[in-house]
Amino acid sequence: MVNVCVIGLGAIGNLHSSIYKERDDCRLVAVCDRDEERARAAGERHRTKWYLDAAEMLEKEKPDLVSVATGGFEYSSDHYEPTMQAIRAGCHVLGEKPISNDIKLGADMVQAAKDAGVCYALDLNHRFTPAARAAKRWQDEGRIGELLFCNMALWIGRPEPLETLYYHLKALNPHSVDIIRYFMGEVSEVQAYAMTASGRNIYSTASINMKFECGAVGHLTSSYDIVRGHPMERCEVAGREGRLIFEDMWREAVLYPAGNLEKRVYTNPVFGGFSNFDDTFRDRIGCFVEEIKRGVKPADIDGTAESGLMAQRVIHAAIASLKQGGASMRVADITE
Repeated sequence: MVNVCVIGLGAIGNLHSSIYKERDDCRLVAVCDRDEERARAAGERHRTKWYLDAAEMLEKEKPDLVSVATGGFEYSSDHYEPTMQAIRAGCHVLGEKPISNDIKLGADMVQAAKDAGVCYALDLNHRFTPAARAAKRWQDEGRIGELLFCNMALWIGRPEPLETLYYHLKALNPHSVDIIRYFMGEVSEVQAYAMTASGRNIYSTASINMKFECGAVGHLTSSYDIVRGHPMERCEVAGREGRLIFEDMWREAVLYPAGNLEKRVYTNPVFGGFSNFDDTFRDRIGCFVEEIKRGVKPADIDGTAESGLMAQRVIHAAIASLKQGGASMRVADITE
């Protein structure tokens, strides 16, 4: 049995808590939030102990696994302290994205987990689906061959005023870049452009050109200006032997073999399988729990925090490009 605590009890933290409660192999021993009303409500909802202080909870409950679902400035500034507390307490950690919008703090958390020998993963749930795995399996089987290009797009409507000019790029694109790196490997250079839609206070739609270490090229388009519908995400990966499309996280993956009019399709079932966004969290959390139970080495887990840190460096390289009028930026040069 894996004993679990959850820190941060907004909508996502409560979803984490509910999923742990559903599992037969997990015991949700406590939840924590600095806001007493939220902590109390979550404790009552999930029928578990609740705390206002994470350090106290970790000391008393001694969990095996901690979900850190805090928010903060630019949706990530409150991740550092509870993550470091959990790591120092010897807990495995599943953190929400982005890992941090301060690259140095993100690197400190990754290094602390390595030094402690604990697993530190991020909830980059958009590729933790059977459809994504089907597409990756086709790639690993050699069905698309030598990589040529990747086109990625993600849009979610968020019309409200947000904290900084670059909020959309930092908060939304960890998912996009993680999926791109999943299929294409490391990004070496980026060149970015962005627009501010009428009435917005941020760069709300962005276009990012990419060059990969494997020699392939790619592109990411992302937006906070389009109402979320069906689908909300699309990834196209092309090689010399074929092309695959991964549609809307869980819905569908399609393989188009080169020179062949027959295509191969994986479609998630509407019933009895992935049928809504919450299921992506179930898959991601379940994957991490199973890895902990099997004793998978921290470096070998799927969706490491270090991968999330690399994705954030790509995003910060894009922001540096925007600040320099669309200049090409090397990801390796981004340290903050």
